[in-house]
Amino acid sequence: MKWEDDAIVLSTRPHGEAAVVAQLLTRDHGRHAGLVRGGQNARLKGILQAGNLVRVVWSGRLAEHLGSFQCELVKSYAAAVMDDPDRLAALASATAVCEGSLPEREPQASCYNGLIALFDALDGEHWAEVYVRWEIGLLAALGFGLDLTRCAGGGDNDQLGYVSPKSGRAVSLSAGGPYRERLLPLPTFLVGRGQGGKGEVADGLALTGYFLGRHIFHPHDRAMPKARQRLAERFVEAAQDQPNADQRTSSEQGL
Repeated sequence: MKWEDDAIVLSTRPHGEAAVVAQLLTRDHGRHAGLVRGGQNARLKGILQAGNLVRVVWSGRLAEHLGSFQCELVKSYAAAVMDDPDRLAALASATAVCEGSLPEREPQASCYNGLIALFDALDGEHWAEVYVRWEIGLLAALGFGLDLTRCAGGGDNDQLGYVSPKSGRAVSLSAGGPYRERLLPLPTFLVGRGQGGKGEVADGLALTGYFLGRHIFHPHDRAMPKARQRLAERFVEAAQDQPNADQRTSSEQGL
């Protein structure tokens, strides 16, 4: 058995004295594990950094076997963000979330393409807002999409400001006002108002993190990946240090 594909490195773990078991997100074969012989040497360590794009050949005696990978570096997304702690944290979070959420060996072309698009966006100014949108897209691809287009409570759709933690549907400021303590804040950049900022990204990560935990990690008795927790904490701390001018405040005052 043998196939060749493009793939993103999600993680590696040592196997024996010299090899590693690599987890890859492939374009056509989904999340797939394989043994990389000599994967602990310096050259292959550089190739197998989480977030790198590789060309991979998998071979095994039977399709259900672990099999082995031969990897060739195509693009080092990890090296491109190595000097930026925030962007590096986003890359680490995305690969960890993919590894923990995607079913093994099920084709997930949309998830692969979405992850490539996220990594390409890390060069841009609004990469953090793109990250939040990427997690929303991942939830949708896994069957847990959020409805952020209209108010679940029949309120004004032009003033959407919350999300119901039960239904995953947006709620307007007017309809959700009396129940705001029970609702999740909806960042305005997700509904076309404003360009985001540290505070809004922190709210966005809290929103997607809630549904990732509820639908994907907690049902399988797994905690949110530590890399994802660290990313959320970075934006909470940044928002506290540099308060963001949030458009939601002015919208509420206008009710």
